[in-house]
This record gives sequence, C-alpha cells and structure tokens, in this order.
Amino acid sequence: MSFSSHEKIEKNLGLLIVLIFVAISFAGLVEIVPLFFTRETTVAVAGLKPLTALEMEGRDIYIREGCHVCHTQMIRPLRAETERYGHYSVAGESVWEHPFLWGSKRTGPDLARVGGRYSDEWHRMHLHNPRDVVPESIMPSYPWLEKTTLTGELSARKLELFRDDFGVPYTDNDIRGAADAVRGHTEADALIAYLQQLGTTFKSRR
Repeated sequence: MSFSSHEKIEKNLGLLIVLIFVAISFAGLVEIVPLFFTRETTVAVAGLKPLTALEMEGRDIYIREGCHVCHTQMIRPLRAETERYGHYSVAGESVWEHPFLWGSKRTGPDLARVGGRYSDEWHRMHLHNPRDVVPESIMPSYPWLEKTTLTGELSARKLELFRDDFGVPYTDNDIRGAADAVRGHTEADALIAYLQQLGTTFKSRR
C-alpha cells in the first residue's frame, strides 16, 4: 500500500472504522472459532458429574447473592495462583456451566478449589457472620439463608432445562427426584452443598 493510499484511509473516518472492524473481526474469529472444535474446551474432564438438585439450587443462590462478583472461579496458570489455590482451572471442568462463573475480580479469594477445604459448619458460620471465622473479612453477612427453606418447586424444571438445552447428562430419575432432594433444606444448606463440590472432581482425578 502506497503512502498516499494509507493517508487517504487515515483521513477517511468512515473507511478507517470499517477496516478496523474487519481487522478485529478477523482476528477474533481466528482466536475464538477453533475453541468450538478443540476437545479440551468441549469435553468434560474425566469423572465430572452434573450438579445435584440441591447443588443446582445453591448455584442459583450463589448467583442471586452476587457471590461471583467478588469471588472468581478461575485459577490462572501462574505460580502465585497455583501455590495458593491449587492446580489452574481447565475448560473441561466448566463445560456444563451456564452461565460461566469464572469472574475477573477478586475482592475475596478464588473459590475454584474450595470444595472440601473447610467443614460444613465452618461455611455455615462464615455465611452467618464472616467475622466470626475471618476477623479481617469485609464480606457481608447472609443470616437469612439459614432461615429460608426451599420448596423444590422449580428444581426438576431446572435440571430438565440443563439436560434439554445444554446437554448436561441428567437422567429421568434425577429430574423426578429433584423436588424431594431439595424440599425442606435451607438456602444455606444448598449454598454450602454447591461450595463443597467446587473443584473436587479435578482433585480426585490427579
């Protein structure tokens, strides 16, 4: 491209915007499209199991209360991260996640491998009043989670939607038993169940 042609493009704002858009679109396609056909990003890691009905309810509570705003679930392959949190996150752990909860901001620690790190009672105390177990914590308290009981009214529908729309391998028995598995549990029970399974599949296969 001659200097005069280059100068014309730079001085023509409309043409410059179009060419920038084309360049960015092409680069984006080159980076993104192959991921749809790469086994590591489309196939579940060995041993990965769908969330139970109670864990699914806990995940919804996790999203509703904005936990994903302050906590990531994505350990990057950097030494400082892996030494603190464990093995870096792999795409195969999240193939059944809709939406993804990787996050980008860490007001609190990453939770990708928090499952099994603390007892259920520790989590219960932490949710009720974080300062009781972590004095310097700035996390808000969630005392109402222990007082709110789940009905399981929509639990089966959630599992059915994930099976039919996203291909998560729930069985008919999973869906039929979802309401009974959830009914009577508190929201705190559900959220703790969800937290306790985070990262456990990848830990067990190492």
